[in-house]
Amino acid sequence: MDFGLVLQTDPPASRVIDLMKRAEANGFTYGWTFDSAVLWQEPFVIYSQILANTEKLTVGPMVTNPGTRTWEVTASTFATLNDMYGNRTVCGIGRGDSAMRVAGRKPNTLARISDAMKVIRALARGDEADLGGTVVRFPWVSQGAELPVWMAAYGPKALKMTGEEADGFILQLADLYLTEYMVKAVKDAAAAAGRDPAEVKICVAAPAYITEDDSAGALAHAREQCRWFGGMVGNHVADLVSKYGEHSAAVPDELTDYIKAREGYDYSHHGRADNPDTAFVPDEIVDRFCLIGTPERHIEKLNALRELGVDQFAVYDMHDAQEATIDAYGARVIPGINGQ
Repeated sequence: MDFGLVLQTDPPASRVIDLMKRAEANGFTYGWTFDSAVLWQEPFVIYSQILANTEKLTVGPMVTNPGTRTWEVTASTFATLNDMYGNRTVCGIGRGDSAMRVAGRKPNTLARISDAMKVIRALARGDEADLGGTVVRFPWVSQGAELPVWMAAYGPKALKMTGEEADGFILQLADLYLTEYMVKAVKDAAAAAGRDPAEVKICVAAPAYITEDDSAGALAHAREQCRWFGGMVGNHVADLVSKYGEHSAAVPDELTDYIKAREGYDYSHHGRADNPDTAFVPDEIVDRFCLIGTPERHIEKLNALRELGVDQFAVYDMHDAQEATIDAYGARVIPGINGQ
């Protein structure tokens, strides 16, 4: 199983780079960041320095979207990084929840994401692409250039499109039931489209917090540090409920039930442990959606995720124990999973 580290690009950028270096030294193979231009610093500038200061780490956004940058600019940025450092980037893409909403725009449609994925992937590998009537190609892209495009999804139509078109699936929660449900939906869609389902990489991303023991106090602190994640996922779930209804065969109740007490959401606290808008998230959801507890508990859940077809676990490392989590994964968890 691959392991990724997910960070926000808060200043100073030097800290983001240092944490990514630390992650690679501890056996992580992917470095991801949020991409929301109003809330955080520009990630692609920072990627260049991460790549320059690491040897093998693959970097990319979790996730970018097709609305805040023109598609040829996104493709050119990835292609330039790959030309400079080898094929060491991955394009995670989605609707643009925070990136679009904090700028006063609606998240992107699935049709727009579909078109953007095709254009960005083609241009980044040196092929032609149609930009709405104008066909372009980057003449400077080297032979052998590649850019995998992984799509973040929750709803039934997005899961289907991921299986049909994306190179990978990003699932931002680590609940075993929902992972099985959604991975199956993606794989089934890939097979129905004539693709080899094994070609679609599966990445589960969620907060991870290591505790010294299973005492009530240690677990309570870990839950408080990770409770923000249920609020972030709740934004996407609320959109699904508004589209499909509260109890719909299209979306499992196991995903939608917990947001009934949700009242609002302030994006200025998006993805942060001190988010005041996540009090509605119960302990049960934190335990299901995240990985908390001793290294042995993490290994147990990661093995279960791997049995469900997960190829990568990406650690959301936004809490008060960033270095300790990276080091514990390097010393205990990653070797425990991969037999190193």
